[in-house]
Amino acid sequence: MEQLKSRIEAVLFITAKVLQVEEIAEILGEESDIVEEALLELIMDYASREGALEIDDENGYILQVKQEHLDIVEKLCPVELKPSVLKTLTVIALKEPIRQTLLKDIRGSNAYEHVQELIDKGLVSKNKDKNGRSFNLKTTKKFNEYFKLKGDVKTLVKTLNIDNGVKDEPGIEEKFASEQS
Repeated sequence: MEQLKSRIEAVLFITAKVLQVEEIAEILGEESDIVEEALLELIMDYASREGALEIDDENGYILQVKQEHLDIVEKLCPVELKPSVLKTLTVIALKEPIRQTLLKDIRGSNAYEHVQELIDKGLVSKNKDKNGRSFNLKTTKKFNEYFKLKGDVKTLVKTLNIDNGVKDEPGIEEKFASEQS
């Protein structure tokens, strides 16, 4: 049984997605009832260890980091961004440094929430502008790493040959403002 539990653990680790007992049994060439028994033992093993990992069995079986350690995962792993937040990030990247008030004019009042999420995820930094009435927003090194950019966004813009007035492109505000969500 110990060897089967180790093999199940390997399957859950490698697939990193929710699997049903039947799928695990098929992968391992084992009977479903034997796999289910080993899974239950493996769940108990993880629970008794008090480690950072657990096997969740709500909609199938998946090996995952416990809820109390998700802050570490978010710092180290790629983040998922909602389309509206990604659009806000795009405006920041193309017009950086951009004043937060201008971003709000372009993207709407939800931009404040988007900016906070992007700051929390380490993709954007925010500094008071020289008059102290607004903030300037810029992408961070983590942004470059996340999108696998070499250099900075300005280099990317030139590489993609979209530098024809992107900073001052009159239609960009309308494009992103009309896509607010």
